[in-house]
Amino acid sequence: MSTEAIEHVDVLIVGGGPVGLVTAYQLARNLPSSYKVKIIEKHSKSAQDNYGRAITLFPRSSEMLDQLGLADELAQQCFACRSTVNYDKNGNEFPGRGWSFMENMKDTKWDFALVLRQKYQEEIFRQALRRHGVELDAPYALTAVEILDNVGPNGYKVVATIEHRNTKVKSAMKCKYLVGADGGKSFVRRAMNIPFDGSSSEDKWVRVDGIIETDLPKPRTYCAIESPTHGNVLWAALDHGATRIGYAFTAERQKAYKEFNEEAAVKEAIASVKPFSLSFKQVDWWTIYVVGQRIARSFLAKDCVFLAGDACHTHSSGAAQGMNTGMHDVVNLGWKLSLVLQGLAKPDLLHTYEAERLPNVQRLINYDKDISRLMTMQLPEGWTGDPNADPNEILGVVMAEAATFSSGLGIYYEPDSMLNLSQSFGLASVQPGQRAPDVPLQKPATFEVTRLQTETPNVAQFYVVLFAGDVAATKPALAAFSDSVATKQWLFESGVPISWISIFSGPGGPSAYETLGGMPFGRVFYDETHVAHERYGVDIKKGAVLVLRPDGWVGTVLMLGAGADVALEKYFKKFLVVGGEAKL
Repeated sequence: MSTEAIEHVDVLIVGGGPVGLVTAYQLARNLPSSYKVKIIEKHSKSAQDNYGRAITLFPRSSEMLDQLGLADELAQQCFACRSTVNYDKNGNEFPGRGWSFMENMKDTKWDFALVLRQKYQEEIFRQALRRHGVELDAPYALTAVEILDNVGPNGYKVVATIEHRNTKVKSAMKCKYLVGADGGKSFVRRAMNIPFDGSSSEDKWVRVDGIIETDLPKPRTYCAIESPTHGNVLWAALDHGATRIGYAFTAERQKAYKEFNEEAAVKEAIASVKPFSLSFKQVDWWTIYVVGQRIARSFLAKDCVFLAGDACHTHSSGAAQGMNTGMHDVVNLGWKLSLVLQGLAKPDLLHTYEAERLPNVQRLINYDKDISRLMTMQLPEGWTGDPNADPNEILGVVMAEAATFSSGLGIYYEPDSMLNLSQSFGLASVQPGQRAPDVPLQKPATFEVTRLQTETPNVAQFYVVLFAGDVAATKPALAAFSDSVATKQWLFESGVPISWISIFSGPGGPSAYETLGGMPFGRVFYDETHVAHERYGVDIKKGAVLVLRPDGWVGTVLMLGAGADVALEKYFKKFLVVGGEAKL
């Protein structure tokens, strides 16, 4: 094929599900219009898409999507689930088991499970992507990948061949980066010869969505029913008035069917929720699948090919983490790829994607192995406790232990020598690598209430946040800080992806300038009741400086005062291209 016929794109994303769409959206939103992003999907997307698949976004996922400007539209259509209930085999409520951890998801305005079926989520993401000038191209399949070893960083290193599924016409393109978000049977993963370690079990689960009638006392909840015949049954209130029933399909029950079809799936769903009655007025979708856990040995190949979502990890739906984990993947990757593509960050930054995400995926796999076995009424592998223990009781313990991980609010990245840099200790209780808590703030003059995450959107830039404390006590430290960072003018140059915020403790006055005795750094907010300083563990008499990463995790913490210039430069120069360094 001639060179003229080859399309050139900066990033090719394979897979048009939520993970691929949010990846493409971030890049289209954060990159200048001169950059080209392309996303392909081998299946046609239409109003006839199946309803089923993923349904739940937990608080941290909602926060991340909110910082990308996507969560409000999801909230318009979702079922906001704040209530859970657990029933024993006799239909009696049994508090503290099942999904009860969901009622303790605090420390965020998104303190609920956002339930919206994947069909509707994808349409919202496609529309948002379209507003940034990128269309999902379908039905196109990736059929070949070649990596050019003689091409340097940010060059067109990937040669991809795609084929139209209907016309069978093939075309070639060159891209700088390739993202495989193409599911558990990922072509990208297989083309790069990346092993997919793990196994599938003999366990099978069934899921049925539809409009129902029932005498279950609390049907519009996330509910668990401890069935003696169908395992720990999932009952999930869905969007648009629908409900999902999920149950274990044991080997014994499989023997009763020559063909397990929709009629059989509904029949077993009705049996699984006994002693409650259930009838389906409408079935939207159903599926049966094998439970297993697998993880790709690498999430990055040849410095230019990434895997995300199910392409690099698969697990059961027992803890409802599939789409949530995929969102964590692509939010972690998106801003890094945006900065490296523009030459604002060093290519080594891309290696932190695997370094940060792989350990968290392994934690999920470990939890999921136990949860999925317990939900099918089996004790975990290697169980050393009472062999006669009630799996439902152990399930409650495991899910409670995993609660902050499941909500996403407790997901952290280990301290390292680059992005999560420990420089000062004892200045704040929130440490590098931890989620930056969302806290209420007040705007100057109007005293309008806002939130920190609202004021720190994910637009591929860092936020230097001065917790300035009580100005009467911290004014000398603020002056020393100001003098210190003034020596590093590159921190304020146009094009450097850094923004500045100052948070003053106490009620706001008529003028931030008069309160401080000079112009504060960046945008000003007030912490009238000290709740923000308290939540971050910052002494209002001393203050502190926290750098927030674009994705909403804390990057580093440093002292408010002299020497801040050295600490900030030490941090940012590890991964940003600054201070006269040559761009790619």
